[in-house]
Amino acid sequence: MAHYEPAPVLSLDELADALERERAFGRSIALANGCFDLLHVGHSRYLFGAAREAHVLVVALNGDESVRALKGSGRPLASEAERAELISSLGMVDYVTVFHELTVESLLSRLRPDVHCKGTDYTEQSVPEASLVRSYGGRVAIVGDPKDHSTSEMIARLIRR
Repeated sequence: MAHYEPAPVLSLDELADALERERAFGRSIALANGCFDLLHVGHSRYLFGAAREAHVLVVALNGDESVRALKGSGRPLASEAERAELISSLGMVDYVTVFHELTVESLLSRLRPDVHCKGTDYTEQSVPEASLVRSYGGRVAIVGDPKDHSTSEMIARLIRR
């Protein structure tokens, strides 16, 4: 029987050390970020697309307070610990970290991934962190399927029923 381990959920310092080791082995790093409040097929497609961009996929998860600030007072539906555990169980994910800022810029500055992956609700020109990523030699990739899925819409559909 196959045995699978979840991806480690690491602090920023632990993750920086782990990525240094990955780079020493010649592996490229992709970073995807988001709230992942209610996991749906759009998230899966986004993360599969991001995983195709590099050898190693890091998922940066918005902490509870930043989700509340971005999405409103009834959110998140699940705690950051539960969301991190769920994301870490996905086979395409190599590392998970939780960040508490409203944007991912400080994380990008520290980790300097080779590829910063964003969903199809962005274009390469509209990604807020694009100039930062390019400034250290990284690139931006738009991945996933068309933005036909959202947690907010799923919640609204459930309420209407």
